[in-house]
Amino acid sequence: MGGELKWKVSTGPRTRRVDVRRDRHGRGSRGVLVPAILPRYRTRRQSFDDLVIQEVRALVAVCADFANIQFGVEDVPPSDPAPWERDSVVLGRGFGADPAHGLPAQVVVYRRPLEQRTRSVMELREMIHAVVLEESSQLIGKHPEDIDPNW
Repeated sequence: MGGELKWKVSTGPRTRRVDVRRDRHGRGSRGVLVPAILPRYRTRRQSFDDLVIQEVRALVAVCADFANIQFGVEDVPPSDPAPWERDSVVLGRGFGADPAHGLPAQVVVYRRPLEQRTRSVMELREMIHAVVLEESSQLIGKHPEDIDPNW
């Protein structure tokens, strides 16, 4: 009865649709789940980074020597602690400058151990302050009490 079925076959390279983000029902992409005005908009890591940045800025305003130190944040300390760190949990580390290789002094703050030891944002701020102040003051050769009398 009827006719033939004709199939259109392409011999060229296959193309993929890219950058189409739709849900499986084809209704379009979803909107923002959490608005920027809510606290959950930022991740815990971003919020922690902001706290460290605020603390470093406050300490640089008090002591200009801190401006020569690079600060960084990592989630956890490396699994191979130094011999003097074997009996304790490392909250932060300070690394002296190495002018031969062009490396400035550095302070690394470890996020997860600090978050696990605090119950509130205020406690976390205090712990970050203590770690940054202690590690930085050792690198510049001053006592923490000289920089922050309340320490």
